[in-house]
Amino acid sequence: MKQNFFELKINTSGQNLYEFTDQTLDWINKNKFNNGIINLSIMHTSASLIIQENADPDVKTDLKNYFDKLVPMNEEDYIHTTEGKDDMPAHIKSSITNNQISLSIKNSKLLLGTWQGIYLFEHRIDPQQRKIVHHFLGD
Repeated sequence: MKQNFFELKINTSGQNLYEFTDQTLDWINKNKFNNGIINLSIMHTSASLIIQENADPDVKTDLKNYFDKLVPMNEEDYIHTTEGKDDMPAHIKSSITNNQISLSIKNSKLLLGTWQGIYLFEHRIDPQQRKIVHHFLGD
């Protein structure tokens, strides 16, 4: 049994979904992980992690548009607006998605569906540098 950690930094350029599946796969392959669990944790409260389709870019557009309608950027609706109109909406969006995702690795393969990718879902308007901690436990 072994464990290993990796911190991935992703620079965002505003609200969007940023796929990082390839960086995660590179880390798995570099370390020759065989079987185990990988836990991904985002170290922020205004962005989140999701697993979503990576074949049709319209999915990303529709998700972003849906969440913007679900949680509008109307400062009059919120008390917490310290960092601007996207401040509280970003926290709400991250609270209804994921801040951690666990995935299985079997026979050195990350168990994702054919069209699935791992995404950072940025909820802020301005560019950010986000940190995603990868934690592997297995052999």
